[in-house]
Parts: sequence; structure tokens; C-alpha cells
Amino acid sequence: MTQQASELKPVLFVVTSNAVKGATGIPTGYNLAEVTHPLEKLHAAGIRVEFASILGGDAPLDGLEDMKDPVIAHYWADADFRHAIAHTLRLDDVDPSRYSAIFFAGGHGTMWDFPDSPAVQKAIREIDAAGGIVSAVCHGPAALVNARRADGSLLVTGKRLAAFTNGEEEEVQSTHVVPFLLESTLVERGAQHQTAANWANNVVVDGRLITGQNPQSAARLGEALRDALFA
Repeated sequence: MTQQASELKPVLFVVTSNAVKGATGIPTGYNLAEVTHPLEKLHAAGIRVEFASILGGDAPLDGLEDMKDPVIAHYWADADFRHAIAHTLRLDDVDPSRYSAIFFAGGHGTMWDFPDSPAVQKAIREIDAAGGIVSAVCHGPAALVNARRADGSLLVTGKRLAAFTNGEEEEVQSTHVVPFLLESTLVERGAQHQTAANWANNVVVDGRLITGQNPQSAARLGEALRDALFA
């Protein structure tokens, strides 16, 4: 039976709290397109969204992106969105049972604070165990690297997924900046990584796991997440 938006629990959007690329001193944070493009798809469908980060509070932005993008421009001018992203919930303080799905946005910052966060692992484990949806885009799947199901098995083992590729990391000259290569590490964990051309719009749905490769995949990931919630 198809669900109505009013019947759905909210979706929890999680962004990084990490503002620097390791020892390099280079600023980083969350990717605004990867938050706003999925957000637009869910909002248009009447689905509620709440925001959390690893530390809570004001989430660091990985550069202010092109305001010619109407979706980014719309949300950056929206006082409610700006307040929400500046006052994110601390993920440790969140009750995962309140949410129908969790979504991890990218930005290079995630590579440092998502993989080993107990709060990330707890939220994924509990939402997955409750039959909810786990989703992520670009570097957001760094949250999945060490995530486990309630039975202790790795969440990604045997699952088809997409994430920022080794080729894309090389193209942005960050291969030796990030603490690990996301594609390679997910494959080491047993994931069936579905690689597309650099910057291709690539979204993979495998049951209740929905992932996208890069910023270009963010809007379609939002559509896939919306459709799965209404299924």
C-alpha cells in the first residue's frame, strides 16, 4: 500500500562536522548541492527532513557553490534552511527510531569523521533494523565503510552501490589527501561498487540501500529515496 507523506516519519540528513582536510590545512565540509538537490525532491513531495551532524551546531560548508544553480540559490536564500543547517542536531543526541530513512551527504569532510563515528554506526544499524532506508551520495558513503547490521555483518557486503570513484578522486587531485580511497575501501568490505564515468549521474538502488556517485547524482538520489519511501 502506498504511503502518504503525512504518514511518514521524517528523513534525517547527516552532514560532516569536519572543516579541514587532515593535516593539509585545506578547508572542507559538506557539499551544498548534495544537500539541497535531494532536499528539494523530498520537500516537493511533502516529506519532512531534519538535519544532524557529528558534533551538532553550525555545519562547515565546503565552499559556496555556483549560485546560478537555482536549487542552491533557493535554499541559500531560505531563512529556515539557513537556520537548520546552522543549528544541526548532534547525531549522538538523535533517536534513530524517529526517522524513516537516513541520508549522508558528501563533501570531503566526511572522510575524516563519518567512518569511525559510533553515532553514525548506531543510527545506521537501528534504522536498518527497523526496516528504514539508508542512503548516501558522493563521499557520504564514507558512513557505510564500517557500518554493521544488527547481526554484526557489514552493511555493504554483497550490496550493489555507488560512491565517489578512485578516478574522480584522482581528477580532483585528492588521492593523497584523503585518509583512504572510498571506492577501494568499500570493495574491500565486500561491496559491489557500480562505477560509471567520472561525473556521470549514477544512482544505485539495492533494496533499502540507495547510493549515488557524485554531486551530479544528488537530485536523482533524492527522487529514488522519495519513491522508496512511498513504495
